[in-house]
Amino acid sequence: MPFWRLYYHLVWSTKNREPFIDEQLERRLYPYLIDKANRLDCQVFAIGGWVEHIHVVTSIPPKYSVAEIVQRLKGPSSHDFEGLVWQRGYGALSVGERQKSIAIEYVENQKVHHGQKTTLAWLEREDDDESETEKSSVREGRGKYDTDSPF
Repeated sequence: MPFWRLYYHLVWSTKNREPFIDEQLERRLYPYLIDKANRLDCQVFAIGGWVEHIHVVTSIPPKYSVAEIVQRLKGPSSHDFEGLVWQRGYGALSVGERQKSIAIEYVENQKVHHGQKTTLAWLEREDDDESETEKSSVREGRGKYDTDSPF
């Protein structure tokens, strides 16, 4: 059995960023996704989100690609939860051992961040289609994810 420590911060949104994820759906969806991930030998450290997207901090064993795990989480959940449709694409960031706790804290506090408008814009997207203005502000606002920081 190989030794591995591969952590990821994943983000994906509902189709057209429609606010499908209410508290009732969230109470069923998050345990469902955790169970699916566990069956794939992934460990979910945190799951959270807002009405139109979710974040997952997870480990992914090297026998799977990130794309395969996201597909195996998004596809069945869209099928098993009536009215839930995910947008194409996703965001994935690798997270080091030292940064994992910061990523977990960010994900667990999604509702607070969105309520107080303290989200990190570059962590709230699932694609790389951004304007030059957004690219500049994203580079400047990475803070804890910069290489010089512990996250």
